[in-house]
Amino acid sequence: MPVRADGLPDTAAHPGSGDPAPPPGLVVLGHFDQPPGYGVSRPHGSASWLFTWTTAGRGRLWQGGARTMAGAGELVVLAPGVPHGYAVAPGAHHWRFWWAHCQARPSWAAWLRPYATGDGMYAVTSAPAGVHGRVGAAFRRMHADARWTGFEAPPEASPPNAQIAVAHGSAARELALCALEEVVLLTTAGARPAAPGPGIDARIRRAQELIDADPAAPHTVRSLAGGVALSPSRFAHLFSRQLGRSPMRALREARLRHAARLLESTDLPVERVAAASGFVSPFHFNRAFRERYGEPPGAYRTTHGDPPG
Repeated sequence: MPVRADGLPDTAAHPGSGDPAPPPGLVVLGHFDQPPGYGVSRPHGSASWLFTWTTAGRGRLWQGGARTMAGAGELVVLAPGVPHGYAVAPGAHHWRFWWAHCQARPSWAAWLRPYATGDGMYAVTSAPAGVHGRVGAAFRRMHADARWTGFEAPPEASPPNAQIAVAHGSAARELALCALEEVVLLTTAGARPAAPGPGIDARIRRAQELIDADPAAPHTVRSLAGGVALSPSRFAHLFSRQLGRSPMRALREARLRHAARLLESTDLPVERVAAASGFVSPFHFNRAFRERYGEPPGAYRTTHGDPPG
């Protein structure tokens, strides 16, 4: 096998092997199980995003100055335009993984942002074990759907031993992107502040989970206490003592985080963002948001929101 100038093998059969990356309009994906010595290097980066989902073994990836190792059940995403590379990790017997090149949908940016490691790399290493099977199924479905023409029934499964698929048609591309969006959402759904530590009472942990799961709901101290079988006074005391803030303060922070995500990833009017985040008064929402993020909601959207189109 030819060897590249950087010492890595020239794996020309792979769209990410150092040859030009797929055109931005395409969705290209595949599934590889590579032995030690396999590696890819792109000194000029790629014009498309690269998503990798490891199913077995271990890989190492780098982008600019960022580095990460990827084991089973870990998603690593590389943004375009930054020099990058990846290889079987030192000491690993192999690296089995799904990969996909495409243009990311704007809404994915807010989901990935909590996992940024620098230079356009996002390492999602905390995907719950319970979603791994569904993520794998989404990649298999995406691989099959890439061959759909839009006129007949979508393929039930990929051809045996197929490695690389290219979604040429618009219908196939949209189906593939929908499946990849499911992957991103499933793996990043836990992107929230660090979970309470191991010494936290299970009932308080559960109350925080209730808040995080639906911050816009009309939670009260009484309703949260009832949800974890505590009296309101006992619940409020225990919550404040263990988490360092009152239940209503925690709820306010969760609502503001929810509002920030909506501003980043949607074009909803600010008044609707406020209502969808549990704020009855737009005036109160604007004041609270400015206090938390240092700028009003409209300015925050301009700074952090996804560009139109």
